[in-house]
Amino acid sequence: MSNFRPIDRDTGFLLPPLVDEWLPERHLARFVVEVIDGLDLRAMSGSYRGSGSASYPPALLLGLLVYGYATGVFSSRKLERATFDSVAFRFIAANEHPDHDTIATFRRRFFKDIEGVFVQVLVLAREMGLLKMGTVGLDGTKIHANASRHSALSYEHAGKIEAQLKAEVADLLAKAEATDQADVPDGMSVPEELARREARLAKIAEARAKIAARAKERFERERAEYEAKLSAREAKTKASGKKPGGKPPQPPTEGPRTRSI
Repeated sequence: MSNFRPIDRDTGFLLPPLVDEWLPERHLARFVVEVIDGLDLRAMSGSYRGSGSASYPPALLLGLLVYGYATGVFSSRKLERATFDSVAFRFIAANEHPDHDTIATFRRRFFKDIEGVFVQVLVLAREMGLLKMGTVGLDGTKIHANASRHSALSYEHAGKIEAQLKAEVADLLAKAEATDQADVPDGMSVPEELARREARLAKIAEARAKIAARAKERFERERAEYEAKLSAREAKTKASGKKPGGKPPQPPTEGPRTRSI
């Protein structure tokens, strides 16, 4: 059984009384925490052993990395220091202070998982109407002009956007060892209509539903193609009495394909 440190953002303090009151409702750090808290991180959590000292939950460390990299803080030492110096990072870390070795080790251990989570966060942010998340642009202007407006191609267009976002994430992760980063004042707030937590959570759910709908659309199309290929292969087998050469068609998989873009 996993052994994690207890994380509590609701414990009262003298000033301010709650960790939850440290940031304004529209702050980007809140959005990052809420999105990551809604992701399925069981594979990451399950890889921890229950023995030894309590570990920091993956969601906490992911929040630090996603928010840090999105706002230009790539050094593990700077991320550690930010949990003391920055209200936003203190909020994400729930007033805990993982050291730079812990942060760096987590990044190396779960590099591919972090990449996938980061892209999921950006895709959700874009689906909710954010044009920018920290320093990361989400509007897809590089390919927007060539995108078809036909609904049948919506998932293809979304795939191109997600591929672009993944490329940006890969670039951010490549800079993770950088030590000198400039302050990033822009992109630190979410739109006014997402200011309240209830509205944000509803929008997150709505964005997830849209992503799932696109994934279903893609799956149905690929399934039809798969069944057509399978039928053609079976017809060829019956006609020739021999098994066709080459690999048989593979059935499509359901769900979003964030990591395989």
